[in-house]
Amino acid sequence: MKRIGVVDTTFARVDMAGPALRMLKRQGSGYRIHRATVPGIKDLPVACRRLFHEDGVDLCLALGMPGRAEYDKTCAHEASLGLIYAGVLEARPVVECFVFEGEARDEKELARLAVRRAEEHALNAYRMLFRPEELARRSGEGLRQGFDDAGPVRPTR
Repeated sequence: MKRIGVVDTTFARVDMAGPALRMLKRQGSGYRIHRATVPGIKDLPVACRRLFHEDGVDLCLALGMPGRAEYDKTCAHEASLGLIYAGVLEARPVVECFVFEGEARDEKELARLAVRRAEEHALNAYRMLFRPEELARRSGEGLRQGFDDAGPVRPTR
């Protein structure tokens, strides 16, 4: 039985864990979900590492929403480095799903973006564990999480 860790924050303005968990549950069985919620985005790396150590998860999905301020972007960068480091130390994937407030024109679009991106990252996390061949088939397709796909660029001769 596989174990998937889902970590979110109270700082986020949208519940990103709810849509991610619903998407994971729609994929079927063969796994158990372990969830943790932390105050802020810089707390995500330690929470993921604890899930790796204490709960033996095979993969973590880290959900966060940095604010608009430059300081928030710096914190997101530091958190991202911490998530990469945690994944490298554990030799297990950490799927980072951040939604920056400045990505959306208004709060309605921000909410839609956060939900869609959380769902799509959850689906990718599931595929990493159970259907890596699906990811391989999608290689080079310009897929985007949260927004419309960019599409592939085909080489010409």
